[in-house]
Amino acid sequence: MIEILATLSASAAAGIRIGVPLLIIGLLQGSNFWSHIPILSRISSPVLLGCLITYSLVELFASKKLWGQRILQVIQLLLSPLAGAIMGLAVVSATATPNWLIITIGSSLALVLQLVQVGWFYRLRGLPLWAVFLQDTLCIALVLFAFDAPWQGGVIALILLWFAVRSAKEWYEWYHNKA
Repeated sequence: MIEILATLSASAAAGIRIGVPLLIIGLLQGSNFWSHIPILSRISSPVLLGCLITYSLVELFASKKLWGQRILQVIQLLLSPLAGAIMGLAVVSATATPNWLIITIGSSLALVLQLVQVGWFYRLRGLPLWAVFLQDTLCIALVLFAFDAPWQGGVIALILLWFAVRSAKEWYEWYHNKA
């Protein structure tokens, strides 16, 4: 159960941002960097480090502007399931939990959270700056919780999933009351 909660925590981070959680995971590995992480272990560490630092900076700075949020949403919507699966596998690499289950849970949660962000973006016509800072903080906290406190990180991820379901219900009611 702890593996699933750690997967939820890491995948929720990938559902919020992509570059930042992958960069933190690599840095937390120490001198091994991404050597034990599927897909990323096949890429040269200096190249991967440079790409993730660059993309993380783009995510952090571009997300503060409306045009940057729009561009990042397209990229994140396409890549969040892959990042969620990689994050889930990175956190629970040596457990008895089947990889297909980790990949399914991780990619699904990351995609759902990304879809909710897109929905709120279009409903509010852009995310307020305080919400973007909250996303950045929550993303970093979820990655750290995935390693140090998977139970708490998993609970936060489940709360975010509840928020996603609640948002979908709210949008459904809003749409049908408007029509």
